[in-house]
Amino acid sequence: MSLRIARIPPSEVEASLDAVARLRIVVFRDFPYLYDGDMESERDYIAKYRDSSNAIVIGAWDGETLVGAATGTPMEDHAAEFAAPFEDAGYALGEMFYCAESVLLQPYRGQGAGHAFFDHREAHARTLGRRWSCFCSVVRPPELQPPGYRPHDVFWGKRGYAPMPGVYAEFKWKDVGDTTETKKSWGWPI
Repeated sequence: MSLRIARIPPSEVEASLDAVARLRIVVFRDFPYLYDGDMESERDYIAKYRDSSNAIVIGAWDGETLVGAATGTPMEDHAAEFAAPFEDAGYALGEMFYCAESVLLQPYRGQGAGHAFFDHREAHARTLGRRWSCFCSVVRPPELQPPGYRPHDVFWGKRGYAPMPGVYAEFKWKDVGDTTETKKSWGWPI
C-alpha cells in the first residue's frame, strides 16, 4: 500500500473535519484511549483546527480515501486543560506547539506515516517561531494493557521526545462500555 501524506490546505480543512473525526473515533476506540466517541463531541473538539489560523492538519491518503490524519495548534489555541500543566511548570505557552492527534488505520501502520506526521508538525511549529513541540499520552494502568500492545515510547524517544515527570493534565471522555465520562490522566513528552 502506498500512502500520500500532505498538509490539508487551510481552505479545505472545514470539508475534511468529519473524515478526521471518524478516524479519531475508530483509532481511539483501541487501547490506550478506549474512547467511545461520537460525531457531535468530535465536531466540537476538532473545531479548533478550523478556527485557529495557525493550526495544521495533515492527511494520509490511500488513493482518494483519507486513512490517517495528524493535527497541531499553538498551545494557547488548544484546550485549557492541556495548557495549564505547562504554565504551572513555568513554560511560556507562546513558545509551545501542541502536536495533537496522530491517527492512522491499522493496515497502514509501519510505512513511515508517523514520522511524516511529526515532520510536518515540527516544521510548521518552526515557521511559527515555536521553541518547543510537545504532545500528550494517556496514562493507563499497566494491567489494562492488552497482550501484544506495543507502546510508542521508543518511537517518540527516537524523535527526541522525553517524558516530563510530574507534568500531567486531566481530560474527560466516555470509555468503551461506560455510560458516563471519567477523567483520564495525560503525561507530557516534550
